[in-house]
Amino acid sequence: MDAPNDLNALADEHLAAARTSPHGRSAHLLLHEDTLRQTVIALASGRALDEHNAPPAASLQVLRGSVRLTADSGDVELAAGQLHPIPQERHGLLALEDAVVLLTAVND
Repeated sequence: MDAPNDLNALADEHLAAARTSPHGRSAHLLLHEDTLRQTVIALASGRALDEHNAPPAASLQVLRGSVRLTADSGDVELAAGQLHPIPQERHGLLALEDAVVLLTAVND
């Protein structure tokens, strides 16, 4: 079994990388077992993940900062410590301030 990952250390590392990246983001695939994936995603303030399709099931947990999850069904603002399901529709993500999220997704 792999050693456990330190989410705080990963958040610090990827937020630092996002702040210096030309695209303002950094990501790390934390876990990939069968259909389950967990990814740490860091976004510098004001940066976004453009609209994209949703996996069959997913949730977003904010580890640092705050984000806006955008979708046709309505936008949701989330702060550190909050967890929210990803809508089953095209959606995007905007960092309202420097932010790190944990995306948990189940793919077919």
